[in-house]
Amino acid sequence: MVIIPAGEIQLRDDRKKTTWTEEVNSFLLAPVPVTEALYLSIVHKTVGPHGHPQAPAVDVSWNDAILFCNLLSQHSGLKECYSVSDDGESIVCNWGADGYRLPTEAEWQYACKAGTTGYRYGELEEIAWYDENSDGMVHEVGTKLPNAWGLYDMLGNVWEWCWDLYDVKVYGSYRVFRGGSMAEQARGCGATCRRRSHPTFHIDDLGFRLARSL
Repeated sequence: MVIIPAGEIQLRDDRKKTTWTEEVNSFLLAPVPVTEALYLSIVHKTVGPHGHPQAPAVDVSWNDAILFCNLLSQHSGLKECYSVSDDGESIVCNWGADGYRLPTEAEWQYACKAGTTGYRYGELEEIAWYDENSDGMVHEVGTKLPNAWGLYDMLGNVWEWCWDLYDVKVYGSYRVFRGGSMAEQARGCGATCRRRSHPTFHIDDLGFRLARSL
């Protein structure tokens, strides 16, 4: 995993026309999204329609991603980050645990931008699979250029779940996902583009990436 240095990032909600700044502690982030091969090795269940082991795991809900993080932590001898209530409705994160977790929205955007100031960290054709170059399918991870911190596929290929709730007052339990996908138009593949859905939602261009606290 890649060590992401501490810093701060400005987030924005275009729907509300608001911005806010968050401090980001140094943390670890996987250089690529979770692959089918890794997902299958831990949960023993195939995901996605394409069957390529080094393609991103897709059709994974937020709840599935949380479960995977805990299972991988157990498998690796690390302390689980997530405590899940018996009914599955309440999930609490122990940020001090050394196990695997989803990045926060601030961590994700901060890592995506990697010190750059624009909407993207490079030319879209060179860094991302999106609707104009993907042939309508996800691609093996790490085949486009990385950002300055060595992170691949932060934009395009698959959307990535983050930990955060989107807007509790309006959307209840909906969680954030980021980054655009192979099916997304160019405008949706940017560091500040935000989407959301119910934690049970899953689709063939939505996956996730692993983080760990330091």
